[in-house]
Amino acid sequence: MSLKGKTLFITGASRGIGLAIALRAAKDGANIAIAAKTDQPHPKLSGTIHTAAEEIEQAGGKALPLVVDVREEKQVAEAIDRTAQHFGGIDIVVNNASAIQLTRTPETDMRRFDLMHQINTRGTYMVSKYAIPHLERASNPHILALSPPLDMQEKWFAPHLAYTMAKFGMSLVILGLAGELRPKGIAANTLWPRTTIATAAIQNLLGGDRIMRMSRKPEILADAAYRIFLKPAREFTGNFLIDDTFLAAEGVTDFDQYRVDPTQALAPDFFVPDGIKPPAIVNLGPAKS
Repeated sequence: MSLKGKTLFITGASRGIGLAIALRAAKDGANIAIAAKTDQPHPKLSGTIHTAAEEIEQAGGKALPLVVDVREEKQVAEAIDRTAQHFGGIDIVVNNASAIQLTRTPETDMRRFDLMHQINTRGTYMVSKYAIPHLERASNPHILALSPPLDMQEKWFAPHLAYTMAKFGMSLVILGLAGELRPKGIAANTLWPRTTIATAAIQNLLGGDRIMRMSRKPEILADAAYRIFLKPAREFTGNFLIDDTFLAAEGVTDFDQYRVDPTQALAPDFFVPDGIKPPAIVNLGPAKS
């Protein structure tokens, strides 16, 4: 099984998790449409669609860098069509683009509320909507969202209501698409990390270097996504997956390879349901003294 010759349309693929997923697919010789906003270098964020394209091609894939704001319908529709024309179709859509602000209701500006819902929920819906006609023609089509299981507990909503609504909105889109698209053989699944992932969001918003050291690398999600894309779309859909639980079921045994700093205990992420315990082979404490 391989992704050689498959075409992936990935939002937010200029850095972080999106880029890691792109690079893993590129190792097989996949085609990657990099749909992201960063065309020029950003003072606080590394990577652009052009640097991502260079990395993808160095890894063995083919890249199409596209300036796309997932809030803009025209940009999304044109990027989807251009990808299909350039590579001859679309096989996989990854809804990775996301906005975050961890504030309580009185401190959440409505412009930021709108931004999170426009990028997270509406963006996932719109990108998926415009990709469906192309996915219908693919041999093993998948839609994946980087969003959490729908665990409706008060504790997830109370600390940052607006953000939680926007992230769960992405998962609601997948829940509906899984049922709507099942007759067409198009899979729709979500993937979410058990621990924090070493990305710019963690660095800038959640505690800087300390939390980064307590995080896993984006490659754990890239490896999980890769295995999802190899699953038969008609059989593997409607799943809300936690990265290490899914990988352990796939036979992965070495999870320490994903740690940023083996001497640190791993920091838990939001939204992991209490009932989805770590696999027996996973150690969340320090791996090395």
